[in-house]
Amino acid sequence: MPQKELGLAVIGSGRIGSLRAILSSGHPAVKYLGVSDINIANAKKLAAKSNAQKFTDDNHELISDPNVNVVIVSTSEHEHFDSVMHALELGKPVLVEKPIALSVDEADKMIKKSEETGTLFRVGYAQRFKRRYLSGKDQLIEGRIGNILSISARACNTRAQGIEILKRSSTATPVVDVLTYWVDVACWYLDGIEPVEVTARGAGTVFRKAGFDVNDTTWSLIKFDNGAIVNLGVFFALPSHSPQLGMGVRFEVYGEDGALILNDDHTDELLITNNGIPHAYIPDLEFNTAFLSSSTPGNWHLGDYWGPVADETRVWLDHLSMDRPCPIATPLDAKKNLIITLAMEESAKLNNTIKL
Repeated sequence: MPQKELGLAVIGSGRIGSLRAILSSGHPAVKYLGVSDINIANAKKLAAKSNAQKFTDDNHELISDPNVNVVIVSTSEHEHFDSVMHALELGKPVLVEKPIALSVDEADKMIKKSEETGTLFRVGYAQRFKRRYLSGKDQLIEGRIGNILSISARACNTRAQGIEILKRSSTATPVVDVLTYWVDVACWYLDGIEPVEVTARGAGTVFRKAGFDVNDTTWSLIKFDNGAIVNLGVFFALPSHSPQLGMGVRFEVYGEDGALILNDDHTDELLITNNGIPHAYIPDLEFNTAFLSSSTPGNWHLGDYWGPVADETRVWLDHLSMDRPCPIATPLDAKKNLIITLAMEESAKLNNTIKL
């Protein structure tokens, strides 16, 4: 089958945008690459690393470039809307990082524009591409667990990483920005079954002392229309030098015919050193003890990047250039995740149950 040539614009030259651009530059279908960032120095630096033909501090100029026929939006969460809408208006397929938006209204407008223009639109929930969650999905498809009765999962990370995220976008809370990954996995596993109510409670002092009115921990119960109960929790205030380089997760699925236990804590990969271990997300932070492979997007090994973001990026480009399958989250999937996480926040704030 002939391969379609791609001209790619990567909007946002931060950590994930940089990964997307560098990974895409090596894809055989990508014949043109442009990068942008509101900080022109970041865009220039990324252009040099990724061999991009163009860099700019004007997102809209790059999206409008006639050489560009596909867009990846990797800006801060609160800046997704304008770039996504511009690309969709021009009929250029878009992959945007999770969450789709920070309000349901913005999500609805993006989805409507995608439908009006008939433009492909996907949302980057990269944890779907972690081997253990892919394997789990396979077991469910094969019917080895039977009908799901309950899911229980928790995710934890350090306060240092949580504060970095909140500095970037103060409304990107641990629930909306991080627990959303495992809301997505739960809903992906419960494909076709809809959530009907959310009850959540939260507490915390660490982020408030740092100047952010955000809970350190939130725990929730989500009821689905088939009666399944999902218990999801996040704790994002471990000490800054805890050995996590990303999220530590435990994910359990219980069904009529079996159970699926996924240990994603990375405690089986421990490095102890006197020579320092850099943190990929926080450049000035070093560790002497770390759980290897715990960085949520993936890891650099022997000059190549491996892990969920690498696989998701490849799948996106393969789909566009060769029409290969694309299990990346749809905008409707992402909207459902957003509705659930916002309901968690509201329930925790009001101490009541939110009907969906």
